[in-house]
Amino acid sequence: MRIIFTGSGEFGIPTLAALVDAGHEIFVYTQPDRPAGRGRKLTPTPVGRFAAERGLRVVATGNLNAENLPAADLMVVIAFGQKIAPPAVNHAKLGSVNLHASLLPKYRGAAPINWAILKGETETGNSVIRLAERMDAGAVLAQSKLLIGETETGGELHDRLAVDGVKLVFRTIEEVQSGGAREIAQDDSRATMAPKLSRQSALIDWDGWGEEIGRKIRGLSPWPGCRVRMRDAAGGEGVVVTLLRARAAGDEEQRWHPGEIALDGCVACGHGAVEILEIQPDGKRPMSFADFRRGNAWMPGMKLESI
Repeated sequence: MRIIFTGSGEFGIPTLAALVDAGHEIFVYTQPDRPAGRGRKLTPTPVGRFAAERGLRVVATGNLNAENLPAADLMVVIAFGQKIAPPAVNHAKLGSVNLHASLLPKYRGAAPINWAILKGETETGNSVIRLAERMDAGAVLAQSKLLIGETETGGELHDRLAVDGVKLVFRTIEEVQSGGAREIAQDDSRATMAPKLSRQSALIDWDGWGEEIGRKIRGLSPWPGCRVRMRDAAGGEGVVVTLLRARAAGDEEQRWHPGEIALDGCVACGHGAVEILEIQPDGKRPMSFADFRRGNAWMPGMKLESI
């Protein structure tokens, strides 16, 4: 088939790679290069970089709707980041399909993977839908389900869903091509939202519940990442670290204030405590909490200040 692939983030790369390997003729459209890194050097999107490495025809555009799209059988949209108008949606012979990382109508929006963890879901999945005027509200063509691990991070779940999406997209393409696809309207009354996240979203209120704080640390790992500054009992500054993986723990004693390290090494919360499992000091690689403690002070009474 001749397929227009529109995507920007890493989530779409496994599907794009599989489409190329299957022999389809692919035209790639992605977001423009953006400044990145300390030097703010213009950097292509993950999809743009992959397409260039594979020698694909790729167009970086700030407005897909203004592009003169090539003739195609189907448009596949995955984590593109632009609103696509009806003329572009309906341009391809068989229309357009979108892979979204949630069990729609739950978690419509930019960050469905993170919000599934933040909200304490034990199950999530992928949905392939038709594009619609309202965000992520199109008819469902196919869905798959995955269990969320007890201490799984947003990054790990992202990667598993990206791989899982490949077979779902291929199944949908076969059904659309053969005329056997069933389109099931979403129940808007059951819709929930998954709005875009920011660094502000990762600030921890240690007065909260340990279960919710543990989910926040996991759900926002690796990005935007829950960064904290460690302070000793006298208020002196210690290292800055990003908390990558954690789980709820019982509060061993009530005398510890929220955000303080208790005798057992857990961090006290307003309700319960949090056990840190994985951590990343600034400028260093992620490491297990046990490895971190071998070379860094983590003493009772020290306080973690969210930054």
